[in-house]
Amino acid sequence: MEVQSVTSSSSRSQVIKESDRIPDFSSKSIRNYCKTRFTTFFINNEEFHNATWNEILNPFHNLSQLSGRQWNFYFVGYCGWTWDAFDYFSVALNVTNLAEAFDVTIKDVTWGITVALMLRSVGAVIFGIWGDRCGRKWPYIFNLALLSVLQIGLGFVQTYGQFLAVRALFGIAMGGMYGNCVTLALEDCPVVARGVISGMFQEGYSLGYLLGVIFQRAITDTSVHSWRALCWFSAGPPVIFMVWRYFLPETDTYIQQKRIRELNKQNMSESETKFDMVVFKKNAMKAFKKYWLISIYSVILLSGFNFMSHGSQDLYPTMLTKQLKYSNDRSTVTNSVANLGALFGGIFFGQFSTYVGRRFTMVAGSIFGGAMIYPWAFVRNSGINAGAFFLQAAVLGAWGVIPIHLSELAPPEHRSFFTGFSYQLGNLCSSASSTIESTIGLRFPLPHVGKGVYDYAKVMAIFMGCVFVFVIIIVFMGPEYKGADLNTYRVEDVTEVHDDSTESIDSESSKPLARHIESV
Repeated sequence: MEVQSVTSSSSRSQVIKESDRIPDFSSKSIRNYCKTRFTTFFINNEEFHNATWNEILNPFHNLSQLSGRQWNFYFVGYCGWTWDAFDYFSVALNVTNLAEAFDVTIKDVTWGITVALMLRSVGAVIFGIWGDRCGRKWPYIFNLALLSVLQIGLGFVQTYGQFLAVRALFGIAMGGMYGNCVTLALEDCPVVARGVISGMFQEGYSLGYLLGVIFQRAITDTSVHSWRALCWFSAGPPVIFMVWRYFLPETDTYIQQKRIRELNKQNMSESETKFDMVVFKKNAMKAFKKYWLISIYSVILLSGFNFMSHGSQDLYPTMLTKQLKYSNDRSTVTNSVANLGALFGGIFFGQFSTYVGRRFTMVAGSIFGGAMIYPWAFVRNSGINAGAFFLQAAVLGAWGVIPIHLSELAPPEHRSFFTGFSYQLGNLCSSASSTIESTIGLRFPLPHVGKGVYDYAKVMAIFMGCVFVFVIIIVFMGPEYKGADLNTYRVEDVTEVHDDSTESIDSESSKPLARHIESV
């Protein structure tokens, strides 16, 4: 299972065989894989010097490769993912307000966050399979419509039980967004721009958080309806995104995949071809036999990354307002600075990963994040803003590599399902992050600060230190397929086409059937 990060021009035509993705547990294969975790972690000087410093440091050089059509796909996916994050943080930022409204504890309200995270994997399955079978358009539109309806409903709940029920449905709807949005944004993207586009896309999460902080101050803190007004407001913008997506076509990659499915039907019986789902299931089973180990690895990887983001963000506003007694204005400033850092980190680390590798970049981000724990959690003057900026730059910078890393690991025909389901199962594994932190926090009361106040800073610092170590180990030991062609079926995934077919695999129109590592 040797996997190498390929960036040199000499590797342009190298093909990654599907047999390399089939687990081989022989002692020789295991030894070779472990050895290559070290030999492929750093790129050699020849690879690095193939790119100019302008290409490495200037993301606009690579972004100029995108066409207007590709920018439309990127932005509509980005907007959907950003608003999905905004909807999530509309609750995370109102933990204290919700506890007061329903006369429950902060720990009880965090269960609403946990329930939503736990049920996201259900939405990832439903909308992921729908997107891979029928295209990216209608799953995206229906998903956003469902989120809008639920946000309106959330603004009218009167009891804690109703709150949990709506958040459970919310989790299903939110779970469907990531897979289709990331696929929409990346699958037609030029190879050289993938890294920076991946970083920019993932930071839609941070932009959603930043918008949540801003509108929390502008709406929740000024309206007589408090957090309910924020829920009602958040139902409006998705309508714009739905209309935008309606007038865009399907991606070129999906159109190619659909054409190949039709070609594959030529080798099936008449009874099989009557049902498209039969063809889809047959290909899905073939893909699972080859990708099951990578699928398990991806879930473990995403568990660590989700612990990293939720552990550093969900209770941070509560720490600022309850433990440090920050005013709403001061808390808004600190959270805004933190998310500006995340936006910066995503672009920087995403661009960096194109030239030094995905694994190296994610490990570097985690190490840098570990170094920023102290100023992020324990500085008590204005320097805490710098700590928050750089820690979130590290966390979301490492996260910025994930969309393209998952896309390159995924089976092409099932990319929407694979990326979305891996991400949301990781969310499921980490769904109790805020609950764990708030529960442990009960052991560290701060009676001199106030009743019901706990040392969340200490808890989060210890938690994040453990998570960073876990992520570094998992990333270092994992595979990497940097440069893998997202626009094609892999050779062994395509049923052999009869000689009398109107299209030849070697023909220009069928080039997508070949899968190559391309130079970056």
